[in-house]
Amino acid sequence: MSSWFKRKDKGIQTPTEEKKDVPKGLWHKTPSGKVVDADELKENYYVSPEDGYHMRVGSNEYFEILFDDNKFLELNPKLTSKDPLKFEDSKKYTDRLKAAKEKTKLNDAVRTAVGKSFGNDIVIACMDFSFIGGSMGSVVGEKIARAADYSLKNNIPLMIISKSGGARMMEAALSLMQLAKTSAKLAQLADAGIPYISLCTDPTTGGTTASFAMLGDINISEPGALIAFAGPRVVKDTTGKELPDGFQKAEFVLEHGFLDKIVERKNLKKQVNLYLDLILNQPVRV
Repeated sequence: MSSWFKRKDKGIQTPTEEKKDVPKGLWHKTPSGKVVDADELKENYYVSPEDGYHMRVGSNEYFEILFDDNKFLELNPKLTSKDPLKFEDSKKYTDRLKAAKEKTKLNDAVRTAVGKSFGNDIVIACMDFSFIGGSMGSVVGEKIARAADYSLKNNIPLMIISKSGGARMMEAALSLMQLAKTSAKLAQLADAGIPYISLCTDPTTGGTTASFAMLGDINISEPGALIAFAGPRVVKDTTGKELPDGFQKAEFVLEHGFLDKIVERKNLKKQVNLYLDLILNQPVRV
């Protein structure tokens, strides 16, 4: 294998075990310093009742929120990543994949499923940040492409819930190719007149933002979500300018026209189905 794919400078890395979604234990402390009982947090859709802070949650929680009675059929659940580039790092990619699978009980950073939401048929692809930072590799792109194919074949709306640190560096160009592949599939949905709703959650960054996360017929976000291509430090160093307050937060992005609405998690199911009813020109059921 070419030395191009060998990395000498290890750089700054965030251990996988620190990339958590759902809080563990009896209590959770929000960034504003509020301490919340874990059971109370769950009852409130993993949103702090004191300050409205939206905890990072994964596909299990979003499927439970969005699908009627939490009933759905998971699509392509057994797809898993390989290591075609023989990526060399401080920890071999195959070892990281194995550790992520054992820790999260997931096969990769996205799950796709079909079910009903307020009676509407819908396909949902939801990313899991706990799996290697929600990074987008070949399996993530393939599962989203297949979800779009299912929507196209069955004339069912598609929703993608983004939560990602960007492209998976261990797959290099193969990861970057997923931007084009997923975008092409969404263009086919648009040509067929099938609705696509994009939900940006914290964080939505890198190649995810540069592809499917910003291509929805409706682009929505949870409050306070980080939505960006490059991080604030990189932007500041590149432009040499001070950045505005709240730069790259959902509220800033909405103000500058890149989002259609910010939706609190407790209202998410109703808002998504309101959009679907309006787009599909059918009686509003929520």
